[in-house]
Amino acid sequence: MATRRVLVFASRSAFARRFSLVPASDSGCGFQKWQNGGGIFHESASIDSTAVVEVGAVVHSESVIGANVHIGSGTVVGPSVSIAHSTIIGFNVALSNCCIGDICVIHSGVCIGQDGFGFYVDGDGNMIKKPQKLNVVIGNQVEIGANTCIDRGSWRDTVIGDNSKIDNLVQLLGGIVCFVGKLGLQVQQPLNSCSIFWASQVYNIVYLIGVFSIGDYVTMGGRVAVRDHVSIVSKVRLAATSCVTKDIKEPGDYGGFPAVPVHKWRRQVARSSRHR
Repeated sequence: MATRRVLVFASRSAFARRFSLVPASDSGCGFQKWQNGGGIFHESASIDSTAVVEVGAVVHSESVIGANVHIGSGTVVGPSVSIAHSTIIGFNVALSNCCIGDICVIHSGVCIGQDGFGFYVDGDGNMIKKPQKLNVVIGNQVEIGANTCIDRGSWRDTVIGDNSKIDNLVQLLGGIVCFVGKLGLQVQQPLNSCSIFWASQVYNIVYLIGVFSIGDYVTMGGRVAVRDHVSIVSKVRLAATSCVTKDIKEPGDYGGFPAVPVHKWRRQVARSSRHR
C-alpha cells in the first residue's frame, strides 16, 4: 500500500516549510511517477503536493520543490537543487548546483549551475581544468530569459539578486557578482555585501570571471563585455558592444572600446567617420 511521508525543510528565508511525498508506482532506481503532472522524481526528493512536474520532467535526489512550483516538460532538476514557492520553470531547462527563490520565472532552454570555462597551464605545459565547486544562488522574483546560461562559481557563488531581469541568450560566467534590481522596492542586503544590478535591458552580455561590483540600476546593451575585477557605480548605462576595461566611478551613459562617457565616444566615432 502507498505510504505518505511528511518532511520538514528549512528554506533560505529560514521559515520551515512542510513538503509531502505521495509515492506512485516505483519505476526503478528510486525514481517514481509524480502524481501531479506525470513527471518523474527520486524518492529522496521533497516535493510539495501542490507542485506540478509535467510529463518528461525529472527531479533528482535530495532536491526540494516548493508549493505551487510548475516544472515544464523536458526539464531536469539535478541533485540537491532547491526551488522556492510559486516559481515557474519552462521547458527543457537544466538545473544543477543552484538555489532558486520565490516567484521566479525561468524560461525554456535555460541552463543554471553547470561548470564555467576555466583552465590553466601548469609548469609542465599541461592544460588543467580549474575546479568548479560552488553554486548559483538566485533571489526572489527573478526572471531569466530563454537559452540563458549561468555558470556555477569557482571562487565564490554566482549570485543573482532579488528582482533581477535577464533577457534571452545571456551568458553569465561563474563567480561573478551579486545582481539585484531595486525597481523602487525595498530589498534585502544581497549576499556577501555585493552591489546591486538591474538588468531589464540586458541582451547577450558576457561577464568575465572576477567582476565584483556593479551598482544600482545599471543597464547594459547587447554584447557588452566587462573585464574581471572592475567596479561600476550606480545609474550607469552602457551602449551595445561596449567594453568596460577599468572602473566606472561616475553615473552616466558610456560607450565604446574601452568604454568612455558617451559624448566622448560619439566624438571619436564622428572623427573616425570623417577620416574614411
